Amino acid sequence: MQSLRKSVCVAVTKNLNRTVTINSAIRAENAQSKPWTSIPGPEPWPIVGQLPHFFPGGMLADPIKIPEVLYEKYGPIVKFDGRFGSPTLIFLLDAEASAQILRNENWMPVRPGFASFEHYRKRKNNNKPDEPTGLLTDHGEAWRKFRTTVNPILLHTKTIKLYSKILEEVAEDMIARMRHLRKQDNTIDGKLDIEMNLWALESIGVVALGGRLNCLDPNLPEDSPARKLIQTVHDIFKMADKLDFKPSLWRYIGTPNYYKAMKCYEDQTNLSRYFINQAREQYKTKDSQSNDEKGILEKLLEIDENVATIMASDMLLAGVDTAANTMLATFYLLAKNPEKQNKLREEILSRSEQKPYLKACIKESLRVMPVVSGNLRATSKEYDILGYRIPKDMFVTFGHQFLSISEDHFPRAKEYIPERWLVDKTDPLHYRNAHPFAYNPFGFGVRSCIGRRIAELEIETFLSKTIENFQIEWSGGELNVRPASLNYIVEPFNFIFKDV
Repeated sequence: MQSLRKSVCVAVTKNLNRTVTINSAIRAENAQSKPWTSIPGPEPWPIVGQLPHFFPGGMLADPIKIPEVLYEKYGPIVKFDGRFGSPTLIFLLDAEASAQILRNENWMPVRPGFASFEHYRKRKNNNKPDEPTGLLTDHGEAWRKFRTTVNPILLHTKTIKLYSKILEEVAEDMIARMRHLRKQDNTIDGKLDIEMNLWALESIGVVALGGRLNCLDPNLPEDSPARKLIQTVHDIFKMADKLDFKPSLWRYIGTPNYYKAMKCYEDQTNLSRYFINQAREQYKTKDSQSNDEKGILEKLLEIDENVATIMASDMLLAGVDTAANTMLATFYLLAKNPEKQNKLREEILSRSEQKPYLKACIKESLRVMPVVSGNLRATSKEYDILGYRIPKDMFVTFGHQFLSISEDHFPRAKEYIPERWLVDKTDPLHYRNAHPFAYNPFGFGVRSCIGRRIAELEIETFLSKTIENFQIEWSGGELNVRPASLNYIVEPFNFIFKDV
């Protein structure tokens, strides 16, 4: 017994000594690190801050090249001083540094980004801290409670598979609509981005609401609730970009854009409730089903009606522009790489149940032209990053798009090569030769995209149907991308859709 006590004492002493050594090393490392205020970055102008850098002629005038310009001038860590209510931001353009923070955040990481929308929802809740506002806008314990409620339903593989057949019907209807809109030269009559938004809303609608919204009806009126919701979703991201990602005084005074945003958020809420109420009425007339046959909204309504309403609303908001722009980017990349498109068509026409090349094509599209350029966190503790001390509660932006098209991680990074997701590990192109945080289209950890499986199923289904029916070609210059809170594909749409 005495020898056992001695052994325990020795072990404890060793562990204490080891802890002291580690803590001493951390203190020594921190002592050598520079304060965050020393991080290089664009010099702010008096009063107006960083704004002049974004004006025509400024070094950040081209939004597509901002990460590249910052990296070349300042390196892998850059500071943007805040003004007019905008917080100071730290830009990280280094995969290992990004991993260091993302892997070490606590189990309730804070992801800022929609402060004005959060403000609207909390004001609508009369600022009741116990009332949820949704996954997009909640943080801390309120977010954890909400996510814990919806996770078992939205992440359940069997539940997602329930939508396979109806999403295939949506895809077939969209192909028919595209044929109807085609002109004699095989181009699409009208704005293809709007058409992709109609497909995306119809697709996410069957998942979020459990039924068809009829967005693809050729006689759909311009003032229909579906078209209004699409426009409102566009406007929400536009207003969030103006209020939350650019200097704005809305946190102090009611600016014109603030009132526009509140009206926009109110419209989105009312339109979502309109569709949710329709779905709820339809459930009342349906025959009873087993739990395995029930969809997402029906299951959530049985748990908490308020959570069900908010989750459906968030899905209708987050699932439209993201899916639509991913499809446009994938169409373009396949049109510019016809040999990849032909290889994909061969796989689809083989009717094989497994479609690895289809999945690889989508992954490669999200690498080359991701719909979201980065991610944002408010640090939950202090970090030592690239020789600088980053304090708690600092806003850090992770430049995922910059990393995903970097030659440091992906050989021939600007080229569209789906094979990199399929080749053997010994091949230099193999995706795992890159840092694991160089490709991160759906986020990381507990705050990763809850709709990932749904989005993948929608896109795989529609892309498969499109390539089965059309040879996609591109007749113009480079695709136009307008970076904002999302990367928007904008006109002209020089696509040609030839029958296969």
